Amino acid sequence: MSHEKDQQRELFRRQSRVRGMMLGLALGDTMGGARGRLPGGGALRAGVSTQLACFTAEGIIRAQVRGKHKGICYAPGVVLHAYCRWAFLQGIETEKMRRRWNSHGHAVWPDGWLAGVPALAERRGSAPATVTALSRIEEGQEQMATTSRGCHALTRTLPLAVTGLGGIAQAGALAALTHGDTAAQAATTHAAILVHHCLTHPDPEPGPLSPPLRRIRPGSAARGDHRPRVLRQTHHRRRAQASLGSVPARCRRAGGRGTAGSARAGRHRTLGAARWPLRSGILSRPRRFPRRAGVRGGRAGR
Repeated sequence: MSHEKDQQRELFRRQSRVRGMMLGLALGDTMGGARGRLPGGGALRAGVSTQLACFTAEGIIRAQVRGKHKGICYAPGVVLHAYCRWAFLQGIETEKMRRRWNSHGHAVWPDGWLAGVPALAERRGSAPATVTALSRIEEGQEQMATTSRGCHALTRTLPLAVTGLGGIAQAGALAALTHGDTAAQAATTHAAILVHHCLTHPDPEPGPLSPPLRRIRPGSAARGDHRPRVLRQTHHRRRAQASLGSVPARCRRAGGRGTAGSARAGRHRTLGAARWPLRSGILSRPRRFPRRAGVRGGRAGR
């Protein structure tokens, strides 16, 4: 009986953390969209990043169910279908979406319970790179991605962290559905690793990286190689303390450019302060991504 209770408590703990991850994503999206000017009352309105993250979660669930039933499944393709359902609800290229996914008209489409949630059909901001790529759905999955390094590649993919290290290996491929820039794909993989660590390590101790983090190579997507790569420790405790500064200051410095690299850097530093303060064995400085030629300030469509 005690063993069953322990299992129930562990399940509840995991479920609570997953809910917290999604709620935290929505709150961050809301506060970022409000630019510090939150309403005095009423409900907070999450933005387009939250909408896309919800469809990512639904696509991941469908992919896992299909994999168990059929023994094989290409998860990025299932998640792409989920993004197209979001696009249809938003009124984006509805005829193209219908031809691609329901050409015979034999079933109700878009399907799934998210299609019946009114808030997910509302316009809650812009995601130009994602919309541009999805509008090319008839050109094929290999040709539809843009050259953007926008932050939506990262923010919408964070629910993938729940699937574990095996699922995180596909984070770059999920980002690449719409964002062809390898820096955006690498940043997405890195962010998913950090969120996975938060979900699975409640009270990390100072010292060397845990075995799961030692096996991960977040920059692998930048080379077209999704195998894990080692996260290296780079600062001792005092140097980390001197470089981190306050959380608000780090957010302003790291998250101001609207790119996936900036979003990853902001999450990396903020998560470090919230979960791993001054612990150099876990915290490392984010890499700086080169600016794209012809793009002012390294900013691209999101």
